[in-house]
Amino acid sequence: MIEVNAVVYGLAEIKLFEYFVDSNIAGKIVIAFLVVMNCYAMTLMWTKYQELKKAISHNARDEKRLNDLPSIYDYDDALFPGEGSPYLKICSRAMEAARRSMQDGKVRMNYVENAIRRALAEVGDRYEARMYWLATIVSGAPFLGLLGTVWGVMDAFGTMDSGGATIEHLAPGVSGALLTTVAALCVAIPIVFFYNGLLGTTRSAMTKLENFASNLADRIELEKDS
Repeated sequence: MIEVNAVVYGLAEIKLFEYFVDSNIAGKIVIAFLVVMNCYAMTLMWTKYQELKKAISHNARDEKRLNDLPSIYDYDDALFPGEGSPYLKICSRAMEAARRSMQDGKVRMNYVENAIRRALAEVGDRYEARMYWLATIVSGAPFLGLLGTVWGVMDAFGTMDSGGATIEHLAPGVSGALLTTVAALCVAIPIVFFYNGLLGTTRSAMTKLENFASNLADRIELEKDS
């Protein structure tokens, strides 16, 4: 119980706002920039999660509807009104290519497969859109915090030339400088967990997308003579 009270008391003694006030102008700019980065990253992660969730849900819905078609050659965009899915985009491109390339009842599969690959690349880009910003924030935030800390410590020790060599004189500046590293880690650590989770979801969705595209190409080829 005494140890718990000591920890609580120790935490109460941490005066982050005072540390922020004691930091130099570079440290304040770094912390403000880190706050902006954190807000942007959180917004981006939430938006990306919602986009992936909607795409996966719509894919599952439309995959079932496509499998219910007696033949893939019965596919028509008019049969699928409303908001479509990435699966429908790939299927629409593939069937358009199949019908255009059909000669004497035969389909040129290389033409169809090229159309599928192009559609797959476009959908993949949409899945991974702006993910590089999260990777940049995760890797860049600690270095930005380190820059603020080094700069702040350099400023603090620079006052020694004017006679401010006591620990009481250096402590506020050093505390303010170290705050930038703490802020950077508080930004980077949560984001790296969320980013890895989103990355895993994106890769899983891409694998399902590639499997769907492969199955679609097989179905187009197998059903063309039926």
